[in-house]
Amino acid sequence: PVLELPEAPQEIPEALVVVNSTSCSVTCGLGVKDDWVCEVSPAGEYWNCSLVRSRCLRDWICGLQHLRIPEGKPTRLVCLSPEAASLEGPNFGYTWQFSRGLITTNDLLFRPFHNPSPSLSFSPALESHSGTYRCDVQVLSSFQLVKRIYFGLRVIPRGLVNLDFEKSLTKEQQLVANGEEPPGNGSGAAGQEERQDLWEKQWFYEAVLGVGSGVIMGILSSLGFCCLARLCRRRAAGKMNRI
Repeated sequence: PVLELPEAPQEIPEALVVVNSTSCSVTCGLGVKDDWVCEVSPAGEYWNCSLVRSRCLRDWICGLQHLRIPEGKPTRLVCLSPEAASLEGPNFGYTWQFSRGLITTNDLLFRPFHNPSPSLSFSPALESHSGTYRCDVQVLSSFQLVKRIYFGLRVIPRGLVNLDFEKSLTKEQQLVANGEEPPGNGSGAAGQEERQDLWEKQWFYEAVLGVGSGVIMGILSSLGFCCLARLCRRRAAGKMNRI
């Protein structure tokens, strides 16, 4: 008799599915996200799960980012984060342009600025560096534009402007900035008493102004009548002399 061996069970291919995913790390351009990827069986069981980091693409236009720094302070403009640039995938090229002394997004006002890297450093920053820098990120294989960002850089000369925002605020503005209610804003019992005092003072000033105006008008009227009476007496005396 021939011994028949049982057939080996055929392996059923397993599928990879994304069980969970984080949101993109940026609101525009290229960013990164984390995907929790697992193998799934026909029965719906998950195993061999792993965390996979990948690139994500949002709106390619990022608009204008304003920067104000004091002269002499090192600064760096980052067009694409090193984390997103280092992940596996297509390679990118970077094109920088510069509009000297202007804060603008008008592409007609820009001139080429040689810098093939994803960042631009100034050490130190000088007043002549002020202007708008535009950075384009493109896929080298297809020239697809995946990000465009404008950096409006203002380099403030030393000693010209105090950039400490808190010190430049008044006490009332500091309270508002901290979410507190400044005094005398017209709310609460203190605000009602202050409004009542203000109304009383206003009424008193109006009364004094009215009385003073009446007295002045009375004096002016009396002077007018006196002058008119004298003029009439002089005319009458002149007529009597003629007769």
